[in-house]
Amino acid sequence: MPWLQLRINVTPEQAPAVESAALAAGAQAVTLEDNADQPIFEPALGETPLWSDTRITALFEADISTDETWQKVQNHYGEELPHHHWHVLEDKDWEREWIKNYHPIQCGPHFWICPSWLSPPDPNAINLLLDPGLAFGTGTHPTTFMCLEWLAQQNVKNLELIDYGCGSGILGIAGLLMGANSAVGVDIDPQALLATQENAVRNGLAKEAFPVFMPQRAPKEPVDMVLANILAGPLVELAPALIALVKSGGKICLSGVLGTQRTSIISAYEHAIEFTEVREKDEWICLAGIKK
Repeated sequence: MPWLQLRINVTPEQAPAVESAALAAGAQAVTLEDNADQPIFEPALGETPLWSDTRITALFEADISTDETWQKVQNHYGEELPHHHWHVLEDKDWEREWIKNYHPIQCGPHFWICPSWLSPPDPNAINLLLDPGLAFGTGTHPTTFMCLEWLAQQNVKNLELIDYGCGSGILGIAGLLMGANSAVGVDIDPQALLATQENAVRNGLAKEAFPVFMPQRAPKEPVDMVLANILAGPLVELAPALIALVKSGGKICLSGVLGTQRTSIISAYEHAIEFTEVREKDEWICLAGIKK
């Protein structure tokens, strides 16, 4: 079934009320997008910034009356709105569209991330078979790729790992396939915990080999290596907890950080962590170090 999209360009001040008006008029979903090539990578703590020129796109069922629906939006908003456009959105199998464009990724000489529906390019390499589902972490984003690239260069045999902010489980599973003795996944999203365990089984690991927890229930015992690919704000907030999870002489890898946020991360960790490496890809960095 096709859908109708209503697009309205608004100011940041108008955006919340226009979004509410579209939903009240029957929109099935509403998205807010940058309409002026003004990137916002990560808000400061407590902020919800919007672009100076924001495009609101509301999705409606195709059998509505566009004139009547537009009038409803304006009535709910309470005043005349800027110029708008209606567009027909043809129905697609969006999951299949995404699958067509996801290909194997090489993260080391003998280490590949491979979509679970494709044959590995190198059957003799370590091949992590992945279907991220609704969770973050496919290896395509620079933050994840840099973590995997770093991990592929470490000797993790018989080590105990924690994948904090595990998403799809990609980092913890990679460590287990490379010979780690155990891995624990931690995430605030139940979908991530589900995806992690499904991907563990997909790679021939028992669910018990990669237990997953919400943060409040996660084990507190220090381990040999902590991997945390989240965002700079949470990494700073979680610094005491993440440092406590690393054994003395153990390693930590922090990613999800913009180059401009490097100083804030180092400041939060340098009293306990000696940083030994900083990787850069696009605007992102990945920092690795050893607990003093």
